[in-house]
Amino acid sequence: MEKINRRTFLRRTGLSAAAFAVGAYGKAEADIIDAAPDGVAKDGSSATVADMGARYEALLADNGRALVNPMMGWTMHFYSNVLMNYGSKLAPSDTLDDFPGLSTVYLRVPWAFVEPEEGKFVWELLDTPAQRWIEKGKYVAFRISAMESWLYHATPKWVFDAGAKGYDVEGHYIEPDYDDAIFLEKVENFVKAFAARYDNNPNVVFVDVGHFGMWGEGHTVMTTPKHGHAWGVETQKRHIDIYLRHFRSTQLCISDDFAGHDNRAARFEITDYAFSKGVTLRDDSILVQPYPNSWYHSELAQQFWPTMPVILEHEHYGGSVERGSWDKDLLLKSVEDYHASFMSIHWWPRVLLEENRDVIEKINRRMGYRLCVDSVVWPKSVSRGEKFTIKCLMRNVGVAPCYQGGYLCFTLKDDKGGIVSTLVADTFDVKALEVAAPGKAKSVVVEQEFSVAPRYADKAGVFFRACAAGEYDLYVSVGKRDGTPLYELPYYGTDGHRRYKVGKITITE
Repeated sequence: MEKINRRTFLRRTGLSAAAFAVGAYGKAEADIIDAAPDGVAKDGSSATVADMGARYEALLADNGRALVNPMMGWTMHFYSNVLMNYGSKLAPSDTLDDFPGLSTVYLRVPWAFVEPEEGKFVWELLDTPAQRWIEKGKYVAFRISAMESWLYHATPKWVFDAGAKGYDVEGHYIEPDYDDAIFLEKVENFVKAFAARYDNNPNVVFVDVGHFGMWGEGHTVMTTPKHGHAWGVETQKRHIDIYLRHFRSTQLCISDDFAGHDNRAARFEITDYAFSKGVTLRDDSILVQPYPNSWYHSELAQQFWPTMPVILEHEHYGGSVERGSWDKDLLLKSVEDYHASFMSIHWWPRVLLEENRDVIEKINRRMGYRLCVDSVVWPKSVSRGEKFTIKCLMRNVGVAPCYQGGYLCFTLKDDKGGIVSTLVADTFDVKALEVAAPGKAKSVVVEQEFSVAPRYADKAGVFFRACAAGEYDLYVSVGKRDGTPLYELPYYGTDGHRRYKVGKITITE
């Protein structure tokens, strides 16, 4: 076993000296137990482990891979208003598992397709693609629109037959009067049924407020000049309120165009209102126009991202390329500027991937949150019931907080994969990890005292749960307070349940 000093240890593992701030127990020299100079140790983990005397110290190297985690990732436009775009070429078994970081299938369709007759719903249209992704442990998001540029009746014809007002636009489509009492009644009835099916559903990551404006984007800039009718902030608030009354648990969002498609400012009345109600922001869309008008509302996003996920949608890739608006560097910059948690796949997905794989890989290392457990220190051996401390160093190297939060957990497992002990560091919520510019994320030391199978002494005797002495594998994870893992971490050596091996620990009698 080779004995080296800490500086050499750090150089060989390729990590910074800051990673050893956690090693306050340590000594000047370390014996390398298992090294991961190329990111993978002999045991298949990402940990380089050093013998520090009475303790082990492990450094975990980020493997650079895309992560699929809750409330972040690429959103696949399976239906982009038109049903053929862009999932129609996928076989039923094809959920684009080769697209790194894809977490969500996004279903955006006209209201008329889902409720062609009043009270009779075609949920099959939504549930079929949704279940393909849900079956793979991924997520779904929705928008139902009331106005489309390519469909005369995006709002079902029966709504107008019932007396709702509308405005014909040159014979191409009819725009509903968004303030009309009958229209609002029918919208409310639909949203009530919509929420009864999809609210409080852990598979649904967000729902757009979609019944106002062209394509559900919250603007009438294309139609108001033609029919002369306009609607103000109070109308927009009514539509937000309808969704809020029925979607009590699901993250709702509005398009940035509720504030005007090209208005630049940090605050608007309507976005302030949405923010006050817990409704987040999405940008529909970036890279429509060439620089310097690649986007208008990154400043607006600063109000939202510290507490809610911001969603980015890029323009249809082919159209953006044709207009000279597509720019890979700007796509990456948009994630930084908006602190985006989601980015769309707004084209035939494998075309987008093959022509942009390099920037997609860069975005995957920054988009949303990326929880890193850089180093862990723990005792080599502890007695059953003995108090001991595990200490580690954590960072979030993404652009956004881990909004759902979570807790570190250290799990001891035997050689058959059985769980011997579950130790949750419940004094620190990873939601509190700050985000920063690339390479600038601040590290936080998390330290907590534990014991395995603690003893309870009573005059009737000493009691403790069954726990055999022996050497066990030590895993780290982040998840629920009860120790259930929730999040992928950027490491090798998983047990298949989002726990990652860091080393060995011995339990004695």
